[in-house]
Amino acid sequence: MFDSKTIRKDFPILDRMVNGRKLVYLDSAATSQKPTSVINALTNYYENYNANIHRGIHTLSEEATEAFETTREKIRLFIDAAENREVIFTKNATEAINLVAQTWGRQNVLTGDEIVITPMEHHSNFVPWQQLAKEREAKLVFLPLTDDGQIDLPAAEKLINKKTRVVAVTQMSNVLGTINPLNELAKLAHHVGAVLFVDGAQGVPHLPTSVRELDCDFMAFSLHKMLGPTGVGVLWGRETLLDAMPAYMTGPSVPT
Repeated sequence: MFDSKTIRKDFPILDRMVNGRKLVYLDSAATSQKPTSVINALTNYYENYNANIHRGIHTLSEEATEAFETTREKIRLFIDAAENREVIFTKNATEAINLVAQTWGRQNVLTGDEIVITPMEHHSNFVPWQQLAKEREAKLVFLPLTDDGQIDLPAAEKLINKKTRVVAVTQMSNVLGTINPLNELAKLAHHVGAVLFVDGAQGVPHLPTSVRELDCDFMAFSLHKMLGPTGVGVLWGRETLLDAMPAYMTGPSVPT
């Protein structure tokens, strides 16, 4: 049984009165509210060990670095990644998608190549690939949907071909609620030497997710959609692909 009264107690903001009634929040697909445990963890950091990570040898820096790397390991376990160095922190899912499009994409997508996406994509998983296609004089190909909002797999088998370099698709649509057949798409992509990029911004908060079982090559998601703090996203990528990518941002204060 889902006990809404007990769950509400975890979220201080839900005690707020709006128009004379207790707040009811229905926009978690955009951003979720934060439970007390997350708020307390943030407060504890700023009150007790606020310092640069990987940039100092004093006590606070070492404590901050340990907490940072512990979080990376927890995320690795949460998505069943092989190595914690495959987990890259970004500002949000949008930055993670842009990171791959502007580094891996510029290295691997050439004139005449094809980028395959779907009509159900969030703009964050559409515009970066659209811009890459324009820059590289590549073709943007849309997989058709069935009447009930599913990817037409027989059509996908024909559209994903030797010209395809990347298939970029959402794990779960924020508009249709469609859960896409990522394993089947991974097989189609890998058969022609392409990679599968997954926008997990909606899927990871709702579905048990194993990047190894899904056999994808990249996945992006945002913690602010799954009870975490604003301003933190994750890019997961296969180690071999990440190692071959050029730097996206440079400077001494860019965490990875």
